[in-house]
Amino acid sequence: LRYWVQEMHVDGFRFDLAPALARELHAVDRLGRFFAMVQQDPVLAEVKLIAEPWDLGPGGYQVGNFPHGWVEWNAEYRDTVRRFWRGDGSQLGKLASRLSGSADIYDQRDRTPFASINFPTCHDGFSLRDLVSYERKHNEANGEEGRDGTDANWSRNWGEEGPTELQSILLRRDRMMRNFLATLAFSQGVPMISHGDEIGRTLGGNNNSYCHDSPLTWLNWDLDGEQRSLLEFVGRVFAIRSANPA
Repeated sequence: LRYWVQEMHVDGFRFDLAPALARELHAVDRLGRFFAMVQQDPVLAEVKLIAEPWDLGPGGYQVGNFPHGWVEWNAEYRDTVRRFWRGDGSQLGKLASRLSGSADIYDQRDRTPFASINFPTCHDGFSLRDLVSYERKHNEANGEEGRDGTDANWSRNWGEEGPTELQSILLRRDRMMRNFLATLAFSQGVPMISHGDEIGRTLGGNNNSYCHDSPLTWLNWDLDGEQRSLLEFVGRVFAIRSANPA
């Protein structure tokens, strides 16, 4: 890690399945040796340290439990925002907490909203356009007979599964993408946009596309009018955020 900072000049690291780094005899030790070593290292303690705060082992869901100096992907933010905008009940109070920096998660360890990386989508799961276009995964092309990928998508297709020519559905989907992006821009914490969501990319309903190197996952930067409009919207809402730091 020091080599990448000192020789390659990276700004930080994102650790996939980060609780695995803290497992002592299979249990998650919140003050594991790895975290102590990083915090005490004069080089690594000064760079960005980002955790995906869950793994597949027992007790692996550790959102809110990482040490000071770390920031975490906030799955509570993701799920609450998705459920609110798809119309689930009893989400308003939770949404208020997510908008205001998830103090219910981070205050208990004296951490600020900057500990929370907020995101509606990421490389795992649906793209933003697919989140508002599909209610179930379509992973047949992955060669695992649809067994791979999560079923907990909290998505809504707004009237028809997948592609449609109905303008009423297309307009509603476009509005919902903007709702998600504006919510992200105006939430306290660190915003994260999955690549391509700013132009409304689709993966055809595939929510586990890691295994593809094909037009399915390639970004096409020859934007149509709708994509340019969405990109301009993203620029505007984040300009408002920048002009009004919280």
